[in-house]
Amino acid sequence: MGIELKILNNSGLKKILIVGVFHGDEPQGEFFINKYLEKEYKDSKNALYFIPRLNKNNKRTNANGVDLNRNFPTKNWQKSARGDYFGGDIPNSEEETKFLVNLIEDNSFDVIVTIHAPYKIINYDGPALELAQKISLILNYPVESDIGYPTPGSFGTYCGVERQIPVITIEIDENKAPEELLERFIKLFDYLRCEY
Repeated sequence: MGIELKILNNSGLKKILIVGVFHGDEPQGEFFINKYLEKEYKDSKNALYFIPRLNKNNKRTNANGVDLNRNFPTKNWQKSARGDYFGGDIPNSEEETKFLVNLIEDNSFDVIVTIHAPYKIINYDGPALELAQKISLILNYPVESDIGYPTPGSFGTYCGVERQIPVITIEIDENKAPEELLERFIKLFDYLRCEY
């Protein structure tokens, strides 16, 4: 499968996981992460774990037609009809999901950030309100505790609600070129690396 995991300062005070491209038609996260990792960083307070692109497919679902953000083994997972929000025949059936579940079981992450589109909000799960408010100031998007529709089997439920790991879901403006938003994301990653 070849999911790439890149680590900055693996002995940092806090461990922060940043995931790009859960949905293949939301590629902006990969751009922000790869641009950030082009530079070398000598002073890092925290350890940043980056997955530039979780979903290698170029549409919402993965190669098996599964929405990865509905495939996690949560209490509220449910089988649904095939389509853009199909969560698989069983939870945790996909290689990408298994990769993340194993990574989370093997590491004690202090924070997890995922980059999505297009709602222009900072959504959060678990004990993440304070961090969501800080990220809101950096990215200039409002904080919303609810995305506005049910998300059974979601990553936010799996990590934030059920494991109480602070989870931030950044929903960016898909009508802006990633280059226009890059400076804000560099500030965000710098904040997570050095100040949080």
